[in-house]
Amino acid sequence: MTRPTGVLTADRELALLREIIRAASSGPGVEPLAAAAARMITAATETDVCFVHVLDDTERSLTLTGATPPFDSQVGKIRLPLGEGVSGWVASHREPVVIIQDKESDPRYRPFESLRGSDFTSMVSVPMETDPGGLVGVLNVHTVGRREFADRDVELLLVIGRLIAGAMHQARLHRQLVARDRAHENFVEQVIQAQELERRRLAGDIHDGISQRLITLSYRLDAATRAMGDDRPVAAEQLTLARELIDLTLGEARAAINGLRPPVLDDLGLAGGLASLARSIPQVGIDVEVSEVRLPDHIELALYRIAQECLQNVVKHAHATTATLSFAVVPMDSGDAARLEIADDGVGFDTFENPLGGDEMGGYGLLSIAERAEIVGGRLNIRSRPGSGTTVTATIPLPSTE
Repeated sequence: MTRPTGVLTADRELALLREIIRAASSGPGVEPLAAAAARMITAATETDVCFVHVLDDTERSLTLTGATPPFDSQVGKIRLPLGEGVSGWVASHREPVVIIQDKESDPRYRPFESLRGSDFTSMVSVPMETDPGGLVGVLNVHTVGRREFADRDVELLLVIGRLIAGAMHQARLHRQLVARDRAHENFVEQVIQAQELERRRLAGDIHDGISQRLITLSYRLDAATRAMGDDRPVAAEQLTLARELIDLTLGEARAAINGLRPPVLDDLGLAGGLASLARSIPQVGIDVEVSEVRLPDHIELALYRIAQECLQNVVKHAHATTATLSFAVVPMDSGDAARLEIADDGVGFDTFENPLGGDEMGGYGLLSIAERAEIVGGRLNIRSRPGSGTTVTATIPLPSTE
C-alpha cells in the first residue's frame, strides 16, 4: 500500500521545527540531541524509523549516533566508511537519495542485519551540513510500507538536517574541547607523578647513601677523638672541625630530602603531615581539624606544599596570633574534591587592590600557591580585609574511582 505524500501540514511542520530548535538548545551532548531528533522526526513525518549518522572525528566514517527505539540499542555500534552504503554515498556526494522500493537492487545499498533493513521499503537519506558547507552527518528515514516521498518532504528533511547539524557541530566542538582539557589534565598529572617518583628516588638515594655514610663517618670521628685524648690537641681540634663540617653537610642533606619529598607524608600520610606541620610552628597557635583520608600522591604533595607556604606567610607577614587549619574531602557537583583551608586573625589585606597579595605588601604574595593549586586542576580562593585576617581555601577535584 502506497502512503500519501505531503502528510506533514504547515502547523505540524512548524511544531516540529520548534521542537528541533528546543532540543538543539538544550545542551552540548551529541548523542542526546541525535536521539531526540530521531524520535521527533519519526513522529512528525509519520515514518517508521529514523537513523542519525554522525561523521566521526577522523572524518573518514559515519557512526550511528541516534535512532528510533528499538534500534537505539545499536547506537555507537554501526560504523560506515564514507562512500560505502547509501549513507556513505550521501556523505561523499552531499546529495539526498530517495528510494521508493526495491532498495536491494540499488548498488549503493548495504544491509545491516542488526537494523533489519529488509523490513523497510522506502527511504530518504539527506546530508546534514553546516554553513558554509561542512558535513556533520547523514539523516535517514525509513517506512515499512511504500511511500512516495515528495520534493517537499526531502526539502523539509534537508532543513531539519541543517538545524541539527549546527547544534551537533557545536556539541562536537565542545566534546573535543573537553577531551583535550582532560588529556591536558592527565598529561599534567603524569608529569607531576613522574617528577614525584624522581624526587622520591633522589631523596631515597641521598638518605640511604650520602646521609648514612656521613652518620657513620661522624661516629668514627667521635671514636677517634675519644681515643686520642688530650695528648694531641691540634689533631683533636681538626677532628672537631671535621665533625662540625659533617653535621652541617648532614643538615643540608636532610633539608634537600625534605625539599624533594617530605618524609612525613610517607610516614604519617597527609593528615598526619599537616598536623605535624602545624606543630612545627610555635609562633602561632594553630587549631587543626583534618580528615584521615589518603589521596593520590601528587595531590597530597600539592596540598602539603600549599599548607606549608600558607603557614609561612602567616608567620612572616600576617602577624597573627591564632590560626586554623582544616582539611577534608567534600562533595561537589561533578564529584568529590579535597579542600584545604587556612585562616588567620592577622593584619589581612585588600583583595580588590591586591587579589593575590603583592611585593608591596611585604611579600604576602599568594601567586605561587595559586599556581600550585591550578597545576593539579584545582583553584585557590582568598578572603581577606585589612584588619580582619585572611582565609585561603584550596579546592582540588579528585579523580573518579569508577
